[in-house]
Amino acid sequence: MEPTHSVNAPQRCDTNGRCTQWRNWTAFWLLGLCNNFAYVIMLSAAHDILKKQQSVNASSSTSTTTFVVDFQGGNSSNSSRYDCNPVSTAAVLLADILPTLFIKLCAPFVIHKLPYGFRVLFCAIMAATSFLLVSFSSAVWMSILGVVFASISSGLGELSFLSLTVYFSRDVLGCWGSGTGGAGVAGALLYSCLTQAGLSPQTTLLIMLVVPFAMLISYFILLVPPLSLPQWRNRETEHVAVGTEERERLMDGSEEDEQENSIQEASSPGPLTLTEKLHVVRGLLKFVFPLGLIYFAEYFINQGLMELLYFPKFFLSHAEQYRWYQTLYQVGVFVSRSSLFCVKIRKLWALSLLQVGNAVLLVFAVRYLFLPNSWLVFVIILYEGLLGGAAYVNTFYFISKETEDRQREFAMAAASVGDSLGIALAGLAAFPVHRYFCSL
Repeated sequence: MEPTHSVNAPQRCDTNGRCTQWRNWTAFWLLGLCNNFAYVIMLSAAHDILKKQQSVNASSSTSTTTFVVDFQGGNSSNSSRYDCNPVSTAAVLLADILPTLFIKLCAPFVIHKLPYGFRVLFCAIMAATSFLLVSFSSAVWMSILGVVFASISSGLGELSFLSLTVYFSRDVLGCWGSGTGGAGVAGALLYSCLTQAGLSPQTTLLIMLVVPFAMLISYFILLVPPLSLPQWRNRETEHVAVGTEERERLMDGSEEDEQENSIQEASSPGPLTLTEKLHVVRGLLKFVFPLGLIYFAEYFINQGLMELLYFPKFFLSHAEQYRWYQTLYQVGVFVSRSSLFCVKIRKLWALSLLQVGNAVLLVFAVRYLFLPNSWLVFVIILYEGLLGGAAYVNTFYFISKETEDRQREFAMAAASVGDSLGIALAGLAAFPVHRYFCSL
């Protein structure tokens, strides 16, 4: 069997090309991890910083307590049979997701003017700034501003790295998805371990400044970019990406002449016009709608219902039940986002309908209290994470596979708005539902 060739053959570090392939796989996994990792840790730390501010400044106790209790899903004393907070965790969710949604709606139409090197630098600076703001914050608004900066870094990073995958073999999408899934589990776990070991939240955050540097090292040192990648200069007159046939050759070792033909076919006299981009957007709706629907149902569960799934006679406290729900959800996401190498699912609408079924089931479970204990909820939440993670990686895999070569880079960036839009709408919908149940 012939060794797999890489599109980056002139820059590979050994004769068989395996080193380049592994470097790119590892780099995309780390980029996915770093892009979401900083966001997860910063939010966890924001709770502790705000809690400290609450104890120091009692005059801001109302707004601070709302943020702290909502984020943790802890208990607040009230007469509701659900032992819930009067304000949903959706309050924090909206502050987290709205900057990302704005970026994903606007950036795909203009981001091609900014080369990838500058984008990655900007994302790393925003992530580092978010750590510093939350670490040294002296007021609630500074911590919330840190949330916003982390959201900007995560949103711009996601659409940029998804676009970047078109310059490499399609299997790097699986590595990216696995890395983003691992961030949810590893980020919260690492932060908890460091703080449990006795480090203050401020010290832990300063240690985590290594994450933006790891992103820079992964991109500028570990990743082996092809010559066609616009690293520092904007190529208005030469828009070259890896062609479809070349992608297949990277995976099954096709002939040298097929590589030359595919690169010639991928070449274009210039970037897409606005009319062409709008045409691509219309074609993406068949992917964006299912992705948005599954994330709507997913985050409606997480932010509107999860705190209400409380079993007083279970051996875990309310806060512990909630934390296990969140942990199992993240585990499910990580496993399914890592599954692209094993299984591919084209029927995205089926995943969406299954997730909507989960949401409907849990709404009735909250209303009529027919679930016996948390064990069954644990299984449902794990299943919820599996569906959401599978929808994410398969959506972008099939966009990459079914979109024309010249349109692929824009399509990958534009389609990323689907999950953020679903999350934002879920946050809005969770407010009245959560308030209704808490009033019972």
